[in-house]
Amino acid sequence: MLDETGIAAVEEVVRRTATEVVVPLFGALATGDIEEKAPGDLVTVADKRAEEYLTRELTRIVPGSKVVGEEGVHADPDVLDLLQGPDPVWVIDPVDGTEAFATGSPRFSIMVGLAQQGRLLASWIHAPVLGFMATGSARGAFVDGEPLRVAPAADQLRHLDLVLPRPRWWPEPQRPNFHALFATGVSSTFFDYAGLNYVDLAAGRHTVMLLPWEAPWDHAAGVQLHEAAGGVVIGMDGNPFQVGGGNALPMIAAPDRASALLVRDALLVDQ
Repeated sequence: MLDETGIAAVEEVVRRTATEVVVPLFGALATGDIEEKAPGDLVTVADKRAEEYLTRELTRIVPGSKVVGEEGVHADPDVLDLLQGPDPVWVIDPVDGTEAFATGSPRFSIMVGLAQQGRLLASWIHAPVLGFMATGSARGAFVDGEPLRVAPAADQLRHLDLVLPRPRWWPEPQRPNFHALFATGVSSTFFDYAGLNYVDLAAGRHTVMLLPWEAPWDHAAGVQLHEAAGGVVIGMDGNPFQVGGGNALPMIAAPDRASALLVRDALLVDQ
């Protein structure tokens, strides 16, 4: 759908969004610029303005395309239904790591994925203050032009390099699964925000990542990048990630299917 010129055009839009909308507000938010959508779930004026900017500019690049953005879905959950339709869909997280952004931490990114009829086509993850752009497409995964490749496949669980969210983000039904996996002796690290950690995973700095939630704006760009770097993402039922939802949680991102199933089998416990 997008040739190299189109991919570069999207990258330029994402960079302009950072330069013109997001970064000028970094460290400059007033009290009224930050809201709480739900306990612990922040949104800022930067999130809203960035999503509006991206929506306008990206739909110009692909005429007839639609947008599923975090803030748009918050305002109207029916927007998610666009992922089931025939049109190309931009899946946007305008500021992944809003809490970091709002508190002055540079660990935030802008995430954009392109999908059509459930197939992930391309991705852009830009960390403007940290200074890098990750892109994924049919030609591979890259950070600032340098190719990415996932870690080698795992052949055992003991000391496996695993990254997952902090326990406070684990849904109660999944806790026994995580504890069962930890009992195998995996080496675990907790991550903060999905976008930056998907880049680390695609670059081979971690081997496996566990994902206990499936909001598409948190995963579309990251899953596409990881897959473009040679990896796989499956649910507990063994099925590939579905951007439209219905994944059996937690999802497992790994170097290959065999590694993912090794972890999946260790997660299986009687509930």
